[in-house]
Amino acid sequence: MLNFLTRNINKILLVARKVFANKPLVALLILAAADAALWFFVLSDAALRTPQFYFLNIGQGDSELILLPRAGGGSVKLLIDGGPDAKVVEELGKVLPVGDRTIDLVLMTHPQLDHFGGFIEVLKQYRVGAFLGNGRVGPIAAYRELMGIIRERNIPYITLARGSSITYGNMVIDVLSPNSKDLVSAELNDGCLVLRVQTADTRALFTCDAGANIESELVASDDIQADILKVGHHGSRFSSSASFLAAVNPKVAVIEVGKNTYGHPTKDALSRLFDSGTKVFRTDQNGTLRVAVTDGALRIFAEKSLPAIVK
Repeated sequence: MLNFLTRNINKILLVARKVFANKPLVALLILAAADAALWFFVLSDAALRTPQFYFLNIGQGDSELILLPRAGGGSVKLLIDGGPDAKVVEELGKVLPVGDRTIDLVLMTHPQLDHFGGFIEVLKQYRVGAFLGNGRVGPIAAYRELMGIIRERNIPYITLARGSSITYGNMVIDVLSPNSKDLVSAELNDGCLVLRVQTADTRALFTCDAGANIESELVASDDIQADILKVGHHGSRFSSSASFLAAVNPKVAVIEVGKNTYGHPTKDALSRLFDSGTKVFRTDQNGTLRVAVTDGALRIFAEKSLPAIVK
């Protein structure tokens, strides 16, 4: 895959130099974009030495992939949410080695289509060790299809809630929400699984579609400081409150969003994020993002923008 991409990017560079010989600014922009794409895939293809956090560009929805170095080589893979459709399979094919068809854990934060729809195709094309969820039943046919595939393939379903934790090596994933009250709320978003992921070098907070009411509970009950924040509810005005952002104090915030009719991300949420001083990235503008920690700094690589370093 890497050789294929290198050959094609080199062709782009050659064409850009010829076509835009008299337009240096345009040529420079194209060369920069091609160079960014090359580095995204070169570094994705390298041997895994530190945890990697991917925020997949799957349109209007959520899907994140965490890779952890596995003793003896390879990686342990945790896929959080699957977006609305099969686009997630395409994105996984970009970042996983050719022929790698195993995902250790698949986690559905809550049964809304923009978070689980893509799992239907993932489970058909990948071997999955276990499926994790909050136990809530989704109201649509796609959810019933997903559950049917899980049963058909004998994939264990493990229910998580506040107080649950997953440990692998020096990584710990703590489930901070939902509590028993939020889990049975008529609002499915209140019951979504909020995850604090801690490794030796960094902390990441994955907030699914949690609104300001859940954020207030987290501020009151937990240590939610994190270097990386997966912004809640695609940048809805009802999430990312100022008090919540002050408690998290993230260095990097990622909004997973695509074309939509909700106005996501909203001006209100963006304003609060920028006021907090965090570096904001968006999958609709930056494409799939990869965040790695090296030498105490967060290094962000994206398909559609140049690499960035946040200390």
